[in-house]
Amino acid sequence: MIAVDGPAASGKGTIATMLGRHFGLPVLDTGLLYRAVGVSLMRQGGDLDDESAAARVARCLDPRRLDDPAFRGAGSGEAASRVAAHPAVRQALLDLQRAFAAQAGGAVIDGRDIGTVIAPDAAAKLYVTASAEARARRRWRQLSDAGEPATYEDVLTDIERRDDRDAARADAPMKPADDAVLLDTTEMSISAAADAARRIVEAARARWESQESLPG
Repeated sequence: MIAVDGPAASGKGTIATMLGRHFGLPVLDTGLLYRAVGVSLMRQGGDLDDESAAARVARCLDPRRLDDPAFRGAGSGEAASRVAAHPAVRQALLDLQRAFAAQAGGAVIDGRDIGTVIAPDAAAKLYVTASAEARARRRWRQLSDAGEPATYEDVLTDIERRDDRDAARADAPMKPADDAVLLDTTEMSISAAADAARRIVEAARARWESQESLPG
């Protein structure tokens, strides 16, 4: 099991996907689960700050139907951050995430509390980060390429607001696991970041296998 945590637009999703491809493992983007809950709740006319309503949506979420483009569009990240602050929503999605992590053969999961809450016993843990400015530029380019209007300043403000909310929430705050390896991608290309992540995972796996083989 490989846990990949970090803030918005740090590159953790791309890194998780590349790790899954390299090691032949299934990948779960847990942020997409929360985006789906937030967007679905808004479509129903619900209030993102209504914990009980958000939890009802989370309990009915079908993980096989996460390919809706709206779940990755502008505004979905803010919605995800707001519903993720609700303990009842996190609890509703907990079993789904842990079941994915525990599947035979292993898995890669990216999010904000994977190494600390979802899979604290993961063989490899990465905390992928970058400066807020670098992350805002990446997200702004993604939105621009998708034809969605946004300014860099607005995206940066959104990134900083989400960072504050994700780190300050009482339930499963965003933070590195004590044994996670920090990977700062601020000055890295995608290929360089993916290569660094692969080497981190290979080193962690070697340590894990060595410990497993010790007698008694």
